[in-house]
Amino acid sequence: MTRTKATFAPPVMEARQWLDGVSFSTDAPLINVSQAAPVDPPPTALRAEMARLVQDEPGAHLYGPVLGLPALRASVAARWSTAYRGRVDAAQVAITSGCNQAFAAAIACLTDQNDEVILPVPWYFNHKMYLDIAGVKTVPLVTRDGMLPDPEQAAKLITPRTKAIALVSPNNPAGVEYPEALITAFYGVAKRHKLALVIDETYRDFDSRTDAPHTLFQDPDWSDTLIHLYSFSKAYHLTGHRVGALIAACDRLAEVEKFLDSVSICPPQLGQYAALWGMENLQPWLSGERLEILDRRAAIAEEFGTLRAQGWRLLGLGAYFAYLQHPFALSSIQLAPRLVTEVGVLVLPGTMFTPRDDPNGLRQLRVAFANIDRAGVENLFSRLQGLRLPLDQTGRGA
Repeated sequence: MTRTKATFAPPVMEARQWLDGVSFSTDAPLINVSQAAPVDPPPTALRAEMARLVQDEPGAHLYGPVLGLPALRASVAARWSTAYRGRVDAAQVAITSGCNQAFAAAIACLTDQNDEVILPVPWYFNHKMYLDIAGVKTVPLVTRDGMLPDPEQAAKLITPRTKAIALVSPNNPAGVEYPEALITAFYGVAKRHKLALVIDETYRDFDSRTDAPHTLFQDPDWSDTLIHLYSFSKAYHLTGHRVGALIAACDRLAEVEKFLDSVSICPPQLGQYAALWGMENLQPWLSGERLEILDRRAAIAEEFGTLRAQGWRLLGLGAYFAYLQHPFALSSIQLAPRLVTEVGVLVLPGTMFTPRDDPNGLRQLRVAFANIDRAGVENLFSRLQGLRLPLDQTGRGA
């Protein structure tokens, strides 16, 4: 079996196939809550700067350093040092072609075939996909009430082949923000067992907390354990330009550089210049974007009672995501395509975020709400409320 056949098809692309041959009226257009990506282009000022760069900046069209533009690396280091009240040097920052590539690079420099990485369940499917392709065993860590993983349970899963624990906070797909104490506890487990703690903070700009979500960078020895991942895509609407970041020890970045040089040579130059300009000029705009996302999150919490009365459960909420448990006898993989045809909603089933033998995925749906406002939330819930399907009578949802 080839490496790519070891994993599943891209879930978002699979879900889009459910739209084939389906038409939607102007009165009830499709509500697409399947993908966690802004559909709007970058703000006008940033697009104007990018147009200028295309015309006036020769470097935007050439190969650049494998680990990224020095000015962008320095800016990330300075911003992170301030935000986390720690010490991050520019030499500890790599710029990648999106955050997925940052994760892949981290795994490439940490693992060999048949090694193990612990992932909380439900997991971000692209993390699972790359581990499959790399020949690395994914060890599922069951989450408990509040969709939070248990660090002591993670410690019990560690074997001689375990190389890392990978967390996503705010979480994709569940949305929950991991408390500082929980992240610190995972850091302690990883440090005691000499593992890497990989933390993907793609959605950090939309965290409801105003303070830093953790203090790990304040440990003078953080680089012995921590690998931090970030994406500029959500913050500045640069999804198509593929710009992410990986922060780690310099010796690890030397290995990351080998991986990146063999895959992409350098991150897209225009996207890097755009990310740098965004960091330097768009903080007020980004603050407004954060408040809008928080308002949509609040709308879901406020309006969910209409679904709760019908047996739905809100399992997790935050950043771009609401994670739901449905009340129907159908499995989520049967229900999700029917939502397209019956109520005009495209959403991903929990089975795309869980192991095949995990029954919880059969009851769950992920709603990515970044592109629906308060009115859109009300419309979505109204459509779901109108479903007339057989209810589950087994008590599994209790």
